[in-house]
Parts: sequence; structure tokens; C-alpha cells
Amino acid sequence: PAVDIISAIEFDKTGDHLATGDRGGRVVLFERTDAKDHGLSRRDLERTDYPISRHPEFRYKTEFQSHEPEFDYLKSLEIEEKINKIRWCQTANSALFLLSANDKTIKFWKVQEKKIKKISKIIADPSKAVGNGNVASSSNSNSPKSFLANGVSPDRSCNHLGNDISFPPGGLPSLCLPVVTSQETNLVARCRRVYGHAHDYHINSISNN
Repeated sequence: PAVDIISAIEFDKTGDHLATGDRGGRVVLFERTDAKDHGLSRRDLERTDYPISRHPEFRYKTEFQSHEPEFDYLKSLEIEEKINKIRWCQTANSALFLLSANDKTIKFWKVQEKKIKKISKIIADPSKAVGNGNVASSSNSNSPKSFLANGVSPDRSCNHLGNDISFPPGGLPSLCLPVVTSQETNLVARCRRVYGHAHDYHINSISNN
């Protein structure tokens, strides 16, 4: 599709990261992998006369939607989302910073790793519920012990619901409890700042500040 055509491309100063922008307003980041195999940076390899591969290898890192199509009502002009320019900024605290621009705006992006918790639900056994609101155990007693998002065991949480909570006769038909099942580390891109009309700013001057 036409939206997938690359309209901007930029390496960072180290050559370890590559950013591309397409006509659909999307920015895709890649990370170099062959340099890591040697355990040295490209500059160190050049100093030691280490043979460098003529075809560097990059792997997909992440992508995000940078710009959307807009309409300039003052000029009665449609602004397409196509990325015209990308500039890398100085990294800090293992986070990546870059600027992306279309015909109207320049956006400043921060890309960093975030730990994301996956939450699922378990159903307590209604037959184990007692009249004062205490639940003896969950329906899956053989499953490994899980913990809630605040670090509290679900069994402990159930057993301390308090005497001020009353249940209908015969107990509840089901009791759903949120449980953290896994934790993953994903790259998250956030727009930290939006500059005005792109023609009023120069992307190189912004990246140097």
C-alpha cells in the first residue's frame, strides 16, 4: 500500500539504531544486532582493525503512530500524515529520544521500556463460601499460588473481607478475583512535546537544544 512507502530514514550517531517514517505517519525503529555479537562498538572495532561486516543486520524494535491526517481550517488545506523528517536526539537513562515531522507539526518522542502486568480472573469455589463472608479456598487448589496486583495473596484477601459484608443465603454463585498472571517488558513510545507549525521551526535546531 502507498501508506507503507518509506518517506524518511535516519540513523542515530552510534549507528546502532535506525528509524524510518512512512507516508502513513508511522515511525518504525530498528536495532543493530551484528555489532553486539562482537561485544564492541563500531568505533572500537575500527580502532582494532577488526573486520566489519559489509552488510549490517538490524532487527525490528518497535513502531508507533506519530502523525494523523489533519485539516487546516484557516488555509482550507488538508495536511497529510506523511513523515518528512526524523532526527535522533541524545539518549538518557536508556531511553531513546527522537523528533518526527510532517508538513505541519514536529513531535518529540520518548521511547523506553515499561513493565506491563497481565491481569486475569480466577473464580472462587461457591461451595466453600461461608456465611460471614469468608472464602476458604479457590476452585483450583492445585494451581501455583498467585498474587494480586498489590502483592496480596488471593486466599488472604478472601479470608479478610471483613464481617461487615453479608452474602445471600447459600453463598455467591461465583466470586471473580483479579490475579497477576505474568509480567512483560515492552517498549512504549510517548509524545513529550508538540511544536507548532513545522515551517516555523527547524528540526535540526530543535534537536540540538
